[in-house]
Amino acid sequence: MKKFIVFLLLISAATMQAQQAKWYTDFDKAKKVAQRQGKPILMYFTGSDWCGPCKMLKKDLWQTDKFIQQADDFVLLEIDIPFREDIITPEQKKKNMKLQDEYNRDKSFPTVLLLDANGRRKDEVSGYSMLRDTAPYYAFFDKARRL
Repeated sequence: MKKFIVFLLLISAATMQAQQAKWYTDFDKAKKVAQRQGKPILMYFTGSDWCGPCKMLKKDLWQTDKFIQQADDFVLLEIDIPFREDIITPEQKKKNMKLQDEYNRDKSFPTVLLLDANGRRKDEVSGYSMLRDTAPYYAFFDKARRL
């Protein structure tokens, strides 16, 4: 019986891990992967510890089976700009702030940019309301596949 329970736990852990999308945090690495795979980049600007709409979007969109099934169409890049100092390294924060200065000058959160494999901006979608309607994001992903 113990072996069976351990087996179920292992299967359960593997399933949970398989149901998560692969997010990069390094822009250069994401570009290399995008170039190698011939995929566009979705660059997501978030304030993981302070941005309420970002937290809702994470739950309502990024962690859903519907999105995870589509995630392989893109190279996913998360640019976190947290307030807390223990969430990312000082080096990563410096890189993220530089990317924010270049790609998100309005400092709008959440913002998702569509970039080509070379890092050139193609389109963007921004914001998330209390209505928790993810339809604009899915429309953005559909449009991104056609660009």
